[in-house]
Amino acid sequence: MRWGTLFRLPRDRRSVVIALVLGWYVIFFMIPFFLVLKISLSRLSDMIPPYAPMFTFDGMRLAITLTFENFSQLLSDPIFVLSYLGSLQTAAITTIFCILLGYPLAYAVAAARPSARPSLLLLMTIPFWTSFLIRIYAWIGILKDNGLLNNLLIWLGVIAHPLRIMNTSTSIYIGMVYCYLPFFVLPLYAVLEKMDWSLLEAASDLGWRPFRAFWAITVPLSLPGVAAGALLVFVPATGEYLIPRILGGAVNLMIAPVLWDSFFVARDWPIASAATVALVLLLLLPLAFVERARSAAAEARA
Repeated sequence: MRWGTLFRLPRDRRSVVIALVLGWYVIFFMIPFFLVLKISLSRLSDMIPPYAPMFTFDGMRLAITLTFENFSQLLSDPIFVLSYLGSLQTAAITTIFCILLGYPLAYAVAAARPSARPSLLLLMTIPFWTSFLIRIYAWIGILKDNGLLNNLLIWLGVIAHPLRIMNTSTSIYIGMVYCYLPFFVLPLYAVLEKMDWSLLEAASDLGWRPFRAFWAITVPLSLPGVAAGALLVFVPATGEYLIPRILGGAVNLMIAPVLWDSFFVARDWPIASAATVALVLLLLLPLAFVERARSAAAEARA
């Protein structure tokens, strides 16, 4: 057998793409996840790394030590419970704001002239050319007490004293919406751009007002884009670390800063790993819900 035939790619290109995606998924998600899962089932130890080994040899016999105390401790520790709830609340509110702001923006880009769409999309993606950390730090200069926003409002005579924005929930939501809004707009635009706009013209010819045609035609057809964009915002927003740490301080308790402190300050790797596994399983719920809704919609159309 020749080496060329041994490493020959399949003729079906879809199989190649699927194999690459599965390989990426296994290497960069499944293997790290199972490593974290193994640590979550271990006990805290003074060794380096700071957890007891799961597999030990007692003479000629293999001993396996597992414990689920780390997962039970998550439910009894109010810090973890409140941080999970805080992360879900922050992610949900961020997603709602992105929907309210991003839908008109995506609709406006999709309805613009074809020649103007690339320029509009470029304006939305330009912030990605700058470091995420630098963009977050820039908001400090805008939102702090003597920052650009307060100075502008005082100069216009709108307020007499600076507003307290930094280190509040408001600053966190501003930073989250600013950073994650393009993740909602782009998939929604991809759906709206492919929509048959002649349907709206037909509805207008039948006497429908634009608002009624929008709710009856555009919104149902755009729901797949809304669902995809909402997931792209909600899932990473739940585990966001930099924005609440830099803009929010200690005002808003979220799971990512708690995990960081558990790993690198308290050095309690087992409980931090258990919290990480629980977070991953928690984020799988909205993904499963959206997939079930998508399957149901596909069956209804069929």
